[in-house]
Amino acid sequence: MNPILVYADSLSWGIVPGTRERLAFEKRWPGMMEAELHRQSFKVRVIEDCLNGRRTCVDDPSKPGRNGLIGIEQRIEVNSPLSIVIVFLGTNDFQSVHQIDARQSAKGLASIVSAIRRAPIEPGMPVPEILLVAPPKIQSVACEIAKKFEGAEQKAVGLADAVKDIADEMKCEFFDAATVTKTSNVDGVHLDAEQHRTLGHAISARVIRLLERT
Repeated sequence: MNPILVYADSLSWGIVPGTRERLAFEKRWPGMMEAELHRQSFKVRVIEDCLNGRRTCVDDPSKPGRNGLIGIEQRIEVNSPLSIVIVFLGTNDFQSVHQIDARQSAKGLASIVSAIRRAPIEPGMPVPEILLVAPPKIQSVACEIAKKFEGAEQKAVGLADAVKDIADEMKCEFFDAATVTKTSNVDGVHLDAEQHRTLGHAISARVIRLLERT
């Protein structure tokens, strides 16, 4: 069995754009990925750790616990042994309360990668492979989150390239979600059910590459 931890935010939690509802597991991309890997006879178990509003390494000034760097080592310890950790973060770094650009956000991911690799796992347990996923580009933000993400499109320019640079530097696998899907036309940030389906199948191909390597 190969446990896979998805460490992410609301794009993976499965919030339905324009609502506060949540897609069922089998309709979220981690569930789609698990089903596809099972279909191809890979023995995996997907563990979701997806928190709405999670950043890379900055705090939400009004909601505690949204700094992705805080507690990541304990999450690795709790769920070990792990074969793969998929880190899919960045979008919330560009909320209007932060003055962060793409390179700074990617450096936050680098800090998370380092924390994963130094987590206090038990002797003999593997340090997991890491897949960094760059989120799709933020579109014109609508609905109730418009003010929260004011200016996000401009601040996030170049994020995928910055994340790829970090992945190359730290020898992680990389996937740019924008190569297979955009964000929802409903709110410009999250993913529709069909976009979850597309992303789940695409990321499963990268996970297969990692599983075959290990």
